Amino acid sequence: MRLAARQLPPAARWCLIVLGVTVCYFATARIGIQWAIVREQISPLWPAAGVALAVPMLLGPRFWPGIFLGALLTNIALGPSLVTVMVITAGNTIGPMLAYAVMRRLGFRTRLDRLPDAVLLVAVGAIGSTAVSATLGTGVLVLGDGLSPGDFWATALVWWTGDAIGVLTVTPLLLLAPRFRMPKRVPLGRWGEAVALALIGLGTAVLASTATAKLFLIFPVLIWAALRFRQAGALLCSLCVCTFTIVAAARGLGPYGSYELAARMLHVQAYAATVGLTALTLSTIVLQRDRATAEITEAWLQVTEMVEMIAPRQSLRSAITQREDDELAG
Repeated sequence: MRLAARQLPPAARWCLIVLGVTVCYFATARIGIQWAIVREQISPLWPAAGVALAVPMLLGPRFWPGIFLGALLTNIALGPSLVTVMVITAGNTIGPMLAYAVMRRLGFRTRLDRLPDAVLLVAVGAIGSTAVSATLGTGVLVLGDGLSPGDFWATALVWWTGDAIGVLTVTPLLLLAPRFRMPKRVPLGRWGEAVALALIGLGTAVLASTATAKLFLIFPVLIWAALRFRQAGALLCSLCVCTFTIVAAARGLGPYGSYELAARMLHVQAYAATVGLTALTLSTIVLQRDRATAEITEAWLQVTEMVEMIAPRQSLRSAITQREDDELAG
C-alpha cells in the first residue's frame, strides 16, 4: 500500500494525506469534546492539539489544510456563528504552525534525542503556541457573545490547559511512532516487568487523582519507566497520569474539587506540566547516556582493531631492527 501511495500523482498524494490528517484531527477532537466543561467544546484535555503540532513536524508544513479542515469540521457544529468558527479554526491552525516555524528556526529535531529538543517542545510547543489559540479563541467567543466577559480568564485557562497537555502527552508519542520497532526475542522477565509497570502505573495514576498527598506517588513510577523503557514507557505513563488527573479535575473530584474553575485549571496545568516535563526530560537524558555509551564502545572497538593491526607490523619492525643491530655488532 505504501508503494502504491508513492506511485500516485503528487496532487493526489497530497489530497490523500490531507484527508488522513483531517480524519485524525477530527477523531481526536471528538475524544477531547467528551471531557468539555465550557460550552461543550472547551476541554481540559485536547489531544487534537498534539496531532496538529506533529503534522508539520512529521509530514511537512504544506499539509496544514488537513489541520484547518479537521478543526473546521469539529467547530462548525458547536457555533455560535460562522465568523466565530472560522476565527477559532484559524487559531487552531496558526498556533501549531507558528510553533513549528519557531522550533525549526531554533534547531529542533524530531528524534527527541537531545535535551534542548525536549525543552523546546515544552516551552514553545506546549506552553507558548497553545496560548495563541486559547487567547484568540476565547476572545472571539466573548466578542461574538458566546461567552460573558467575566468568563474570559477561566475559559482561556481551560483552553490553554487542554491544548498544552495535549501537546505534552500526544506529540512526543507521535514523533516516536515512525521509529518504533517491535523488539525481537524479548526475555520473559522483561515482559513481566512491562506488565508490572503498566499495572502499577495505572494504579498510581488513579491514586494520584484522588488526594493531594498522593500526587507525588507517580514520580518513582516515571523514573522506573524512563530508566527501563526509555521514552515510550515514560511518555505513556505521563499520558495516563494526565488523563486521570484532568478527568478528576473536570468533574470536581480529588485534590481539585474545592477550587474554582480558574484555580483548578492552574493547578492541573502545573501538575501535568511537571509530570510531562519530568517524563520527557528524564527519558531524553537516559537516551543521551545510551547514545554516549554506544559511541564510546564503538570508539574503543575501533582503537582495539587498530592496535591489533599495528601490533604485528610493529613486532616485525622490531625483529628487523634487532637483526640489523646484530649484524652490525658482528
